[in-house]
Amino acid sequence: MLPTPGFAGSAEIEAATSGEITPPPPPPPLVGAATTAGVAADGTGFGPDGAIWGCEILAADLCSFERLAHLAYVPLPGGEQAVRQPWRMAATYLAQTYGKAFLDLDLPFVQQLDRETWRTLAQMSEQGINSPLTSSLGRLFDAVAALLGVRSEIVYEGQAAIELEVLAQSAREAGLGRSECYPFHVGEQTPALLDVTPIMRGIVEDLQHRVPVAAIAWRFHRTLAGLLACACLAARQQTGLRQVALSGGVFQNRLLLEQLCERLDELGFEVFINRRVPPNDGGLSFGQLAVAAARLRRFQYPEVDRKSS
Repeated sequence: MLPTPGFAGSAEIEAATSGEITPPPPPPPLVGAATTAGVAADGTGFGPDGAIWGCEILAADLCSFERLAHLAYVPLPGGEQAVRQPWRMAATYLAQTYGKAFLDLDLPFVQQLDRETWRTLAQMSEQGINSPLTSSLGRLFDAVAALLGVRSEIVYEGQAAIELEVLAQSAREAGLGRSECYPFHVGEQTPALLDVTPIMRGIVEDLQHRVPVAAIAWRFHRTLAGLLACACLAARQQTGLRQVALSGGVFQNRLLLEQLCERLDELGFEVFINRRVPPNDGGLSFGQLAVAAARLRRFQYPEVDRKSS
């Protein structure tokens, strides 16, 4: 994903809103104040702080954005290779949650882990060698898929997350799993950190209690919907925004999208989703064009921008 003319997250949000709203005729619309909250969730997006963004709560218009919350950063050990080998993200999240003690957990994933390879990757992460920080929700899906034994390596993009969704859908249809979400934490700082270490602990406990992996996958999906809905509610309390756009490749996951839309509707949000353009890279390109056009309008009609400020 390219960071220009708008960085990945803001371009995805504008793709969702621009695909829904027909722009007015000239003169150009007033732009300036943030008018829409957005959830940008994908695998890899370049953030302006140099990290790999991928789960951001934003307040944005076509010319600017404010980052209100994001998934807490974790290392991406080995860079792009961690995308191809989801087991790396599972080990990373376990290490973030339990420290080195995760190697003592009585789990099939831990028992099958290549300790020597992981030791090297852990050292790379600690020293910041080819291990950029990431807030990617796609990588969290990869981590859970690997932890549950669904997929440790992939042969096509998004394979682990797709198979995890299929597993969760099977549990939903069969009525498996507990109704409550795993615990999570939304920080009070700005931007707020979305802490998923309690989710990882809950998944580990379920695995240790021999809960069916399909039921765990379904509970994980419901939990993510709850986490993102809570983050949007916190964003509304901060900004007053009642419109929220959902975009990014993760929202090709129909199960997550349906669950989140249902939660947001219950909270009184007006929800925008991609309908005319896709939520993945195709929509990103469209959003970048929308951002570029708005910035060009601002350059061509500076008096309009002054009146709107």
